[in-house]
Amino acid sequence: MRLIVGLGNPGREYHDTRHNAGFMVIDRLIARHAPGEPLRSRFHAGVVEAALPGAGRCLLVKPTTYMNLSGRSVLEACQFYKIDPQTQLLVVLDEVALPTGVIKLGASGGTGGHNGLRDIQRLLGSELYPRLRVGIGEPPAPIARADWVLGKFTEAELGAMGPALDRAADAAERFASEGIDGAMNAFNGAAQSGQSSGWNAKPADIDPGWGA
Repeated sequence: MRLIVGLGNPGREYHDTRHNAGFMVIDRLIARHAPGEPLRSRFHAGVVEAALPGAGRCLLVKPTTYMNLSGRSVLEACQFYKIDPQTQLLVVLDEVALPTGVIKLGASGGTGGHNGLRDIQRLLGSELYPRLRVGIGEPPAPIARADWVLGKFTEAELGAMGPALDRAADAAERFASEGIDGAMNAFNGAAQSGQSSGWNAKPADIDPGWGA
């Protein structure tokens, strides 16, 4: 079993906001591997179980606790399925420190000011778990970071984000089948021209969660 968790805020008002990039990646994975399957309410999240090629069972998770309390869903699911966070958990999130449309995988690390990660690390008691960051870019002056992440993607940004989200879904699939090292080798440092790698690709709070 692998656990792939996309971070975001629930509710129609947050649809297509930059802070919900993690949710958007999960939506792509569901469309590829469990089309039409409704989200079930479990672990304070909406979840879908899917079989990913080369990986077997995967639980795709969208927490419904709002960003700052994301750790509750992660901890409950890990405990129930006896998940080893270092090898079986992948957290997908937005990242202002990466340009829009760029993705990056890591096996561990700090929170980078992201309150969703902060809550996960507080409850897991460790920063040793893989994460997949999806770049949303830094806010231009004078826009505050909190306003930026809760703002909706512009049309121009969506043009870059569509292929990036496909590529992020590819990377999550690679993690599920080969682990974090295989995914990092395949996707980190590779040219990111806006095209999906083709790996299993198919057509296809309320504190905002950032801050000191």
